[in-house]
Amino acid sequence: MVPVTITQTKDVELASALLAQAFADDPVTVWMDPDISRHRAVFRTLLVHIHGKASTIDLAMRDGQPVGVAAWDPPGHKISTRPQLVSSWEFLRTLGPRIGRGIKLEAEFAKHRPKEPHWYLGQIGAPLKGAGIGTALLQHRLEQIDGPAYLESSNALNVPLYERFGFQVIEEFELPLDGPKVWAMYRPM
Repeated sequence: MVPVTITQTKDVELASALLAQAFADDPVTVWMDPDISRHRAVFRTLLVHIHGKASTIDLAMRDGQPVGVAAWDPPGHKISTRPQLVSSWEFLRTLGPRIGRGIKLEAEFAKHRPKEPHWYLGQIGAPLKGAGIGTALLQHRLEQIDGPAYLESSNALNVPLYERFGFQVIEEFELPLDGPKVWAMYRPM
């Protein structure tokens, strides 16, 4: 098997495309908007305006090809007013009448996030499943950070992967409007 190497990237277009491919069948992404043609724009808005410049985007490469991506927010990450307004406009433009689901999703996620400072794994994905790409992305960043980390798993199949890295399910909740189940997971130092 060809090894996976991890580098940081500022290429939001590439990262958005990889995430859109990786999340094409994700329960939460499909619940929010089943039209996969809009997913890339959703991830681009998240990366540019919600995560922003303070965040780290890790890019997984295998045999010279991009194969996965992870977006991490540092402890204390806050979204200022301008990016919040721009992201709202971009989400409205992209999601149209489904914008309400996006708003409910963010509100629900915010209710469950830990109050203490932590690293936040906003997105991690690889279009090719089961090839060790997610493992490589997680291992790389977790070796770099100091402090607790938090994520929401939108897919039950991914929970064991996160548990292997010390994350523990601290809560399970369902999204409104007959939404799917989400696993809130925390990794102490």
